[in-house]
Amino acid sequence: MKYEKLRENRFNRWVIIHLRYLLGVAFIPSGYTKLIGNRFTQISTDHPIGYFFEGLYQSGFYYNFIGYAQLLAGFLLMTQRLATLGNLIYFSLIVNICIITISLSFKGTWLITSLMLFASTVLLIWDYQKIKPLFSYQATPTFILHTEPSVFWQITGLVYFLLFISCSIFDFNAASGGIIIGLIFITFSVSNTISYQKNKKNANDNKAFPQ
Repeated sequence: MKYEKLRENRFNRWVIIHLRYLLGVAFIPSGYTKLIGNRFTQISTDHPIGYFFEGLYQSGFYYNFIGYAQLLAGFLLMTQRLATLGNLIYFSLIVNICIITISLSFKGTWLITSLMLFASTVLLIWDYQKIKPLFSYQATPTFILHTEPSVFWQITGLVYFLLFISCSIFDFNAASGGIIIGLIFITFSVSNTISYQKNKKNANDNKAFPQ
């Protein structure tokens, strides 16, 4: 099947892993802002967008709950192991956010949220085999085991999450912010270098000992 070949392709798996990281990171700033009860925007209530967000802010715990849900979805995505659950939560959130940005005529933002919705949909398709039983009435659904991200990528996701959320929690100056950005770049470089070397070694082993 084409799906199986796409699912087992190394480059495709790499893209999916980093797409999960990217979507997870995108929810951290806005999620943390809502969680601690800060206003999401300073737009005047005379504008429809400002009026909407002020009403959302005044909802109290519901506003905080949205922030919690965003952080939870982002974190689960970045763990890789629980990414399917995280994306289901993420999808429900981004659908609403996308519709809001379109209905209130956000300039440019609707395009970003639409791309985020598209990316989340791609992840749902990627995890089709895991979600399929929810819509199947078969007594004994069949499962095909696919290669999943290793513990290495799970740890990398945790490092990313801690680094990015620290940018929201702490008020860094230019020097400290530069250090965090440097650590993020180092994490990306080291994780991908190790992954490349590991894949290269596995490829050489397969050539030496063909199955």
